[in-house]
Amino acid sequence: MSRYKDEQCRICRREGQKLFLKGSRCYSDKCSITRRNYAPGQNGQKKSKISEYGTQLREKQKTKAFYGVGEKQFRKYFEMASNSRGKTGEVLLQILESRLDNVVYRLGFASSRAQARMLVTHGAFEVNGQKVDIPSYLVKAGDVVSVREIRKDNGAIKIAVEENSSRPVPTWLEKDAEKLSGKVVTLATREDIDLPVEEHLIVELYSK
Repeated sequence: MSRYKDEQCRICRREGQKLFLKGSRCYSDKCSITRRNYAPGQNGQKKSKISEYGTQLREKQKTKAFYGVGEKQFRKYFEMASNSRGKTGEVLLQILESRLDNVVYRLGFASSRAQARMLVTHGAFEVNGQKVDIPSYLVKAGDVVSVREIRKDNGAIKIAVEENSSRPVPTWLEKDAEKLSGKVVTLATREDIDLPVEEHLIVELYSK
């Protein structure tokens, strides 16, 4: 899967809001949105009207950026949501929240989803006692996600845990800070997801 490799702060500037892609930097004065709150490029400061299609497209791109998902995988998730019971947009977000890298981030074991994805890929986590190194692995209710014993001294994880010690954990997750583990109590509902996403626009885009 292709991965966006350019400066991540440009994504936030393109969307005109903080997407919190770089962890603690996003909360500091170094944040690009704070310093340059306009789109990147030589025409970034020019204001222009955006079409209905453009609005829907930007919402999809923003959501992909939040979760670090490529177009092919995002469309696969949309098809899964379309074939499931419930509102397609809400089920789509539930699937995205169920990704292992997102769960690791939500539990505070990584400073950003990008870092969580890297840590998972490097084999730092296990699910129900089994090592899982696939960031897109979808957890289920009842699953226990833990830092592997041999990785509990990992510097990046230690820093993330310290930085995120006061960050609230979503109600659909249960965290054991001492054991560096967390349990998926239930899958996330729309009310649990605090991201500024208008999922109905994505449904409208793919329904055309």
